[in-house]
Amino acid sequence: MADGRTPTTPWWRRWLQQLVSAYVLLAVTALIWSGNFIVGRAARDALPPVALNFWRWTLALAILLVLTGGPLWRARRQLLTHWRILAGLAVSGIVGFHLFTYSALQSTQAINAVLVLSAAPMLIVLVGWVAFRQTITPRMALGIVVAMAGALVVIVRGDVGALTALRANAGDLWMLAAALSWAVYSVLLMRRPAELAPLVLLTATAAIGVAVQIPIYAVALAGGERIAVSPASLAVIGYVGVFASVVAYLFWNRGVREVGPARAGVFLHLMPLFGAVLAVIFLGERIAWFHWVGAGAIVTGIALATRRPNG
Repeated sequence: MADGRTPTTPWWRRWLQQLVSAYVLLAVTALIWSGNFIVGRAARDALPPVALNFWRWTLALAILLVLTGGPLWRARRQLLTHWRILAGLAVSGIVGFHLFTYSALQSTQAINAVLVLSAAPMLIVLVGWVAFRQTITPRMALGIVVAMAGALVVIVRGDVGALTALRANAGDLWMLAAALSWAVYSVLLMRRPAELAPLVLLTATAAIGVAVQIPIYAVALAGGERIAVSPASLAVIGYVGVFASVVAYLFWNRGVREVGPARAGVFLHLMPLFGAVLAVIFLGERIAWFHWVGAGAIVTGIALATRRPNG
């Protein structure tokens, strides 16, 4: 340095910070979240949906409490003040979304699941309009119709007869419910308490989510639902609990902080691509013509709805 002082940050840390840019972290986040669909599908026989979601968030909560125990306690009054919005976030984003997703993966391909989920941005716009009367322009409305038509193509697997006969794969309908639940979560997130740090907010919602799931899991256990304990099933719980629930969020938080939510949101559109590639490699799934048609319509709808008028 010009003044002769040595930098306080070690050289290797500065080099690592430069190497791991925000954009890399955002792409890795999309990859990790795509992997959640793959392991959920692969472990569907060993890990029933209720058990997988319960242990996923129990593990994640334990880690988050270590990271944020102090700040969480200091924010206890704010948490109690905003308990309604926190409960809504927990029910929609922690319990509903993941429980519906893992239920979907019991009977539908991972490729179908990520494609149906990619219609969630359109549902967010729709839920925002219904709940808070947020403005929907004609272009956005057209985008919603086109994107949802694409999701419908995937759900009925390109079979018009299935549409007219009201036949659809139960797993795809579960995934549509998951996308709707994520839309509700995202809209509620816009109303999150500004005074709560992101990790404190996540820890609080995870704690409520685990508490809500305790009676659900108890009923499942009473009904005979059991985990097939094995190194593979424990590895799945470790992956979704550590990486998909904690690490990916930390990466996402830093990426949003550095490049802004608009640019960060674009990286979520990598999930259908990553999910399809991972499903082909690890699950042996095949990409059919209706996947291409549905994906094309969804991407077109998103482009229509998010394009600026002067773009």
